[in-house]
Amino acid sequence: MVRQGLMGCLSRAGAALFAIMLASSCSVIETTSTTTASQRTCASGASTPDCPPPAAREFRALWVATVANIDWPSKPGLSVAQQKAEATALLNRVQALNMNAVLLQVRPSADAIYPSAIEPWSEWLTGEQGRAPGYDPLAFWVTEAKARGIELHAWFNPYRARHTKAVSANAKDHVVNRLPQAVKSYGGFLWLDPGEIAAQDHSFAVIMDVVKRYDIDGVHFDDYFYPYPVTEQAATQQPSTQNAVANALNGVVNVPGVVTRTPERELDFPDEPSWRAYVASGGKLMRADWRRDNVNRFVERVYRGVKAEKPWLRFGISPFGIGRPDRRPPGIAGFSQYDKLYADVELWLERGWLDYLAPQLYCPIEQKPQAFAVLLDYWHRQNPLKRDIFPGLYTSQINDAARGWEPKEIERQIALIRAQPGVAQGHIHFSAAPLLQNRRDVNATLAKAYPTTALHTIAQSSLEESRIDQVIEIDIERGASQIQSGLKIRSFSDQTASAPRGFALYLRYGSRWQFEFLPLLSSPVAGVGGTSVAVETTIPAATADGVLSAVAASLVDRYARESARAVREVRP
Repeated sequence: MVRQGLMGCLSRAGAALFAIMLASSCSVIETTSTTTASQRTCASGASTPDCPPPAAREFRALWVATVANIDWPSKPGLSVAQQKAEATALLNRVQALNMNAVLLQVRPSADAIYPSAIEPWSEWLTGEQGRAPGYDPLAFWVTEAKARGIELHAWFNPYRARHTKAVSANAKDHVVNRLPQAVKSYGGFLWLDPGEIAAQDHSFAVIMDVVKRYDIDGVHFDDYFYPYPVTEQAATQQPSTQNAVANALNGVVNVPGVVTRTPERELDFPDEPSWRAYVASGGKLMRADWRRDNVNRFVERVYRGVKAEKPWLRFGISPFGIGRPDRRPPGIAGFSQYDKLYADVELWLERGWLDYLAPQLYCPIEQKPQAFAVLLDYWHRQNPLKRDIFPGLYTSQINDAARGWEPKEIERQIALIRAQPGVAQGHIHFSAAPLLQNRRDVNATLAKAYPTTALHTIAQSSLEESRIDQVIEIDIERGASQIQSGLKIRSFSDQTASAPRGFALYLRYGSRWQFEFLPLLSSPVAGVGGTSVAVETTIPAATADGVLSAVAASLVDRYARESARAVREVRP
């Protein structure tokens, strides 16, 4: 390949070059000449006999909870090698099932699973808050996820400060010691008061510290804003997992199959000092509206802060699955996050303060007061800016208990999500445990649901960013062997607006196209006229569908946007 002349053209045209080389590992390489006339270009969405079909797009994600060792690590105090082995086994399972994202809980309770100057090490790693595990778990997860083409979203609990299952003493640098006035005891937990500016500033600093220091793909919140209410009789029975049914245990509606009770007296969250300070400063909102405003301002602040630092990162929130009472469809009843958690989710969608919403639709399809299909449709109708809706699925309910689900329930729920017309596709499983344990052979069900790999959906917030403008040229070098070929893809470009994430590779065997995502394992390298990136892999020269007859490649950027595809025939 004559790189120098091509790079000179790139410098003038602002284009990109792909070089695809098919090389036999066991024979002398025969070079096929390359000319512009012999190459064709297909738009990323083209679907013609001569072009690869569009790649499947779906957000297939998995929550990995670290709090109370729900998912990872399996218990505190494991060696570095053991923790790493569990993490890689989990990521291997995600990859084998053709899933493409992990939402890793990096801040369970005002603590960290990464080295931080702001908060102490989490006790779920070593058994003692503040004790270092001997490596950087988050950096390890980021590296291993990227090597498998898996997105890693950092999952934060913005306000929980201590869990009821914690046993070690709070470290000296824990927020309860650094900002005691901002921490409240409620339901057996410690919570940062969302009404305290110091609490908001602290959590914002924690999030932005991770955004700046780690090459993550997203920032994620679950459903904990103001804490779920507790009663006098059950003041320490705060739910410990991300189970929306259990979270609403104190609701007043009787749901078939769910144990509920009417509380004698609900305890209010103890935010009297911050409320009085607000009133004294001239605040005019009613207390409930003030609480919602505290949460709203924090959500907006995080969204704007993340986008200002790294525009390609996605900010997602997974709230309780039932909307505000005054907008609910007929027949829907249950816990009100609007009134109890002070989460005005509909407003966040209206203002566009997130990239994706993952409402926790944790009830079975046939449960009428929380009907899955009705609530799914509801959230799409509350979405004027067309942000992505990726429902949370209660896959952990697949178990051998009397009320445990069969995998068929999750299969049917995925089908309902995919049946929504004209929307981005995706969903998130809670949590990793049922997949690692393969409960009731759930992995076979998911393998059937995910027969091929898929790209993430294109972020709606990326539409304001500059588009990928690629002019692609392909060189092919191939050997005589029809058993196995080496494949190298390189891209040369002077475009730096959106960092590349990897390559979309399309291989045609006979008349059938196969798709694979090749993650970028090294950083772009600066050179004359621009930067270059490369990946290498091996591919079969023939499959049961026939002999390799064409190769196509395109660049996929951090927004999940795909460039035009360069296509070249592979002659026998």
